[in-house]
Amino acid sequence: MRSTVLKSLFLIVVFLSPLFNLAFADELDDFIAAQMQQRQIPGLQLAVVQHNKIIRTGSYGLANIEDSVAVDNNTVFSINSMTKAFAGVAIMQLVEQGKLDLSAPIGSYLPELPKAWQQLNTKQIMGHTSGLPAILANDFGKLIVEDDPQASWEKVQTLPMAFDTGSNFKYNQTNYIIVGKLIEKLTGQPFAEVITNQQLKQVGMPRTVEAGFDNLNNVVSHSAKRYTTYYTGELTNIRSEIFSNMLYPAAGMSSTATELANWVIALQTNELLKQQGSLATLWTPARLDNGHPKGFNRLLSGYALGWPIVARNEHPAAAPVGGNRSGLFVYPEDDLAIVVLTNLMGGSPDRFIDDIAGFYVEDMQKQNGFGLPQNIKTFYLVLEKQGYNKASEIAKTLNNQFAESDINNFGYWLVNQNKLQQALAVFELNTQLYPNSANTYDSVAETQWRLGHIQIAIAGYQKVLELQPDNRNAKKQLAKLKQIQSDNI
Repeated sequence: MRSTVLKSLFLIVVFLSPLFNLAFADELDDFIAAQMQQRQIPGLQLAVVQHNKIIRTGSYGLANIEDSVAVDNNTVFSINSMTKAFAGVAIMQLVEQGKLDLSAPIGSYLPELPKAWQQLNTKQIMGHTSGLPAILANDFGKLIVEDDPQASWEKVQTLPMAFDTGSNFKYNQTNYIIVGKLIEKLTGQPFAEVITNQQLKQVGMPRTVEAGFDNLNNVVSHSAKRYTTYYTGELTNIRSEIFSNMLYPAAGMSSTATELANWVIALQTNELLKQQGSLATLWTPARLDNGHPKGFNRLLSGYALGWPIVARNEHPAAAPVGGNRSGLFVYPEDDLAIVVLTNLMGGSPDRFIDDIAGFYVEDMQKQNGFGLPQNIKTFYLVLEKQGYNKASEIAKTLNNQFAESDINNFGYWLVNQNKLQQALAVFELNTQLYPNSANTYDSVAETQWRLGHIQIAIAGYQKVLELQPDNRNAKKQLAKLKQIQSDNI
């Protein structure tokens, strides 16, 4: 199926400004095609905003595999938790109207909340540092009291706090149920109406309005079907993904890349937020008690008012993502924004949107070492010139004490570019620098397996178990490799 979908049926519809370089377009199209093939993404929509103008839109692949329906610019895609970014804008509109103080106790607005919750403030709630208990039992919208939103809401209010407020980050939809209740209390309108009237209709987003806020299983004309590879490793349909009304502020919206691009333009040109400093507040990540932001992972390393944040010194971004299939990165310092929507849960566009940005911002190109810590970036540039076979010698010459985690992350940075031999050299260097670390040998074994070197990979995982006998991953991978070896005899 993957071969048929992504090779024989790969379709492209691209719209460019008259001044756009066609050779450049071909390179970007080739990059997107390669990402779709590698990640098994059936269909994808792209929009690029530069200097508050849409300079490129693209539609690729299939919205519906079963009926061979191609993606076009009007295809509606589920955006899931990107909905939280709209909730964030609604909150800032209330701040501008003088109706809300982000630092005030939430109990001053919602006194009916449990006593233990009332001292939380909106920043902590929206940044997922509140410590509130979870109302969902899984990632597919299943509530803690199945099929009963009201009973689930009542139950979650009786549960203990998950952690001390400000001590940790834990992504949790209970936070955004409260955000929805706050917006409804201060506006006197249902959440969906607030977003529709104050943002969607104001910007001009008819397809997003048509899709509405009901659960993702409703029939919406000309919409992309949803797929995943999570269950079997092959493409399958997502058959159930239901969110109750109270979860509207957390998930459930659908849109197109072009309409989201227009929304970003409106946001950055004072159409949605009027006051100076509002955008900065919207995109300032919550900080833990230790003074540091925290987010989903190394890339999405902070969380602000509904917006995950790429909190880095070079080319930071505000980056809402949804359903592990859709993403929008706004690069304020580069006057650039990129929207990528896919119909594959697991398509993870957040992992390659920075690479698309590299087509527009030279400093962000992988060949220049973008995304690496400065000392690793220097190491990388020397390796590229002198050769990865000299990794150990070059490391000594640089006289730098490389951290194990930095070298390991560097290796996987190369793996993600399909530079497996180079990554192997980096991982092997890490075993020399940290010979007593099981994790360094695990990375070597994994890469040898990717290269098809089964026997060497087996030896690598055996070394992991010598150093760490209870390593469950090594045991699991060894069992798989030995089965592969047995099948090939």
